[in-house]
Amino acid sequence: MPRVKGGIVSRKRRKKVLKLAKGYFGSKHTLYKVANQQVMKSLMYAYRDRRQKKRDFRKLWITRINAAARINGLSYSRLMHGLKLAGIEVNRKMLADLAIADEKAFAQLADAAKAKLNK
Repeated sequence: MPRVKGGIVSRKRRKKVLKLAKGYFGSKHTLYKVANQQVMKSLMYAYRDRRQKKRDFRKLWITRINAAARINGLSYSRLMHGLKLAGIEVNRKMLADLAIADEKAFAQLADAAKAKLNK
């Protein structure tokens, strides 16, 4: 069986990795072996952080809702419980947006939650 030289395929594979490594510091964007290791690690970080981003945003929304709820005389958990009792289904993303953009509307929701908690 004749020997096959894989120069074109190998070069194409290496160029693909080096293209992904563009902008990395030092030899991480020039040397194939180091670049390949960093690209693999970077892809792992990207995969992990696509999931972590969802957690981070939820934490941020809860923090904003809690701050606005305390201005209106409630804690976060009591506000959420009151809204559930009142039958108001607004997700945390929208509540956080209301807390920042429209304080009057958030205050009305907080009052509705207070009314249901006091009954």
